[in-house]
Amino acid sequence: MTGIREQYPEIDSTQDRAIALARGGAEEGTRVVADRQTRGRGRRGHSWVSPRGNLYLSIVLAAPEAHADLLPVAIGGLIAERLGRACPLPLRLKWPNDIVVVPESLSVRKLGGILVDRVPAPHLGWAAVAGIGINVDPERSSWPPPDVGPVASLHDLLRPSPLLTSVESWVVEAALEASSLLREGGGAKTLLDRCRAVFWGIGERVRVDGVPAGVIVGLGDDGVLLVENDGVRTAVRTGELTIDPSRAP
Repeated sequence: MTGIREQYPEIDSTQDRAIALARGGAEEGTRVVADRQTRGRGRRGHSWVSPRGNLYLSIVLAAPEAHADLLPVAIGGLIAERLGRACPLPLRLKWPNDIVVVPESLSVRKLGGILVDRVPAPHLGWAAVAGIGINVDPERSSWPPPDVGPVASLHDLLRPSPLLTSVESWVVEAALEASSLLREGGGAKTLLDRCRAVFWGIGERVRVDGVPAGVIVGLGDDGVLLVENDGVRTAVRTGELTIDPSRAP
């Protein structure tokens, strides 16, 4: 793997540090890892609860010139694929970029999430900095976190749970592969096929930003969520996805 690796016992935000490195000329593959974050952040300004024992990683990637909006979905899909194969677990991609576990007897629970920032970078032109959090074996005193919905950790699902170093390696491999494929001819189609294979939610009635959106019918060619309501199909490009309490299609 290329790029430097910085490790911190505690940091305010791995994402902020990796963005600074990208702007300073860091190579693709440069990554920042922390045992704990004090000001971790998720998508759309949400805070990211960061107890010790989980993976908190931000990695610098070369931003693809085309299909840039597909990158977060692609990273999430390949992480779900890679972790699901290594562990093995029924892991899926929940649009737009959450990794969830979907056991037969339990409700869908979030295992990890992704945040991607695009920033100017001297050596890369533009960098995509991907912040990735995976729940591995969090401190029990601060787990589960309040007010974030159903969550799971690898420790909950597997005994023994994988080492943090192994999870980091799998996540980095997936992120670099997603970025590389998007810069290749035909790579976007390959990624979409793989993301659709682990895509969660087809047939589920959902809400986007709290507003009923309809039933999920698929993942669009540019990574959008396709929903259908009263026979009308709509492409959703951004928003927070939740299961509609009514659930029945």
